[in-house]
Amino acid sequence: MPHDLQPVVLRDELIELGDAFRAYQESSEPDLELLASLHARKARAFATWADVTDDGSLRAEARRAEQAAANVRLQWEQRTGQGVEGAVARVLTGPNQWEHARGVLAYVRDHAPVPGPEGRLLMLLLTLRTACRGSGNVTALDVNGLPLGDAEQLLQAMVDAGWLRLPGTVADLLASTSENPTHIIVPSLLPHDGDRGPFVFGKSMRAKLSGWAQKAVGERKLRKKKTPAAVRLLALACAAHSSADGRLGPFGRGLEVEMLASLCAVDSTQLSQLVEQLTAAEWLTEVSVTGTHITGRLCERVLELSCPVPAG
Repeated sequence: MPHDLQPVVLRDELIELGDAFRAYQESSEPDLELLASLHARKARAFATWADVTDDGSLRAEARRAEQAAANVRLQWEQRTGQGVEGAVARVLTGPNQWEHARGVLAYVRDHAPVPGPEGRLLMLLLTLRTACRGSGNVTALDVNGLPLGDAEQLLQAMVDAGWLRLPGTVADLLASTSENPTHIIVPSLLPHDGDRGPFVFGKSMRAKLSGWAQKAVGERKLRKKKTPAAVRLLALACAAHSSADGRLGPFGRGLEVEMLASLCAVDSTQLSQLVEQLTAAEWLTEVSVTGTHITGRLCERVLELSCPVPAG
């Protein structure tokens, strides 16, 4: 690029664009949407440069950049389902939100204070209520809306384990209303020394993730079938680990039985039965279960709850 290129604004744009491409190449996380925007900026800049200098090679470079932008944008749309005619209108709308959803499920798996799927499902609700600040409001309706055999016992076990703090008793929480909610504290999620807790998202993202999880576990056919906590955890796990078209796993290659069992807090030998219940509730179709993997597809009516996994 000529050092005396005029207008100066074009020269500055080309310099800034070069810096942006170098920064992208050095980043650890690929961002196809950002890469497409950089190629589009390059196309505009080179087209302008060609107009200034009347250089045919620069015009050809602008066309190549324009095509590169289109190709990368198509990859991003295929990966996420965004911008495609007839694409799914998802509850969580982009890769960043989908990654956070998977991150919360993994965190709950790794830090459960009590055993079993009912405790795991309750922990998920409470974690999503308190993820940003380590505290939040919960009502009896929130807890009673989950398929828990003995909510009072589970809550008390969490208190006894030191994972949950209440301003009063468990009975007080189970009597609280939306007008007078219980303000709970989860010490392990409290920020320390001015830093964040284990989650890096803000209040708006927390609310979206909480809404997604509640909509999934409270989905009408799961309620109608009175599916237990383990089945609802499996529904979440499958939704969070599907491809853009709803097939389980990257490229529809399926999900590992052991991974799903660990997310649902069950033994892997129980998973086949849970899959049958999820299929009966019209969450999954075209299902095949082997000793190591489960393949299948989310039913169309629950695709809005899916969180496409990276295709790579």
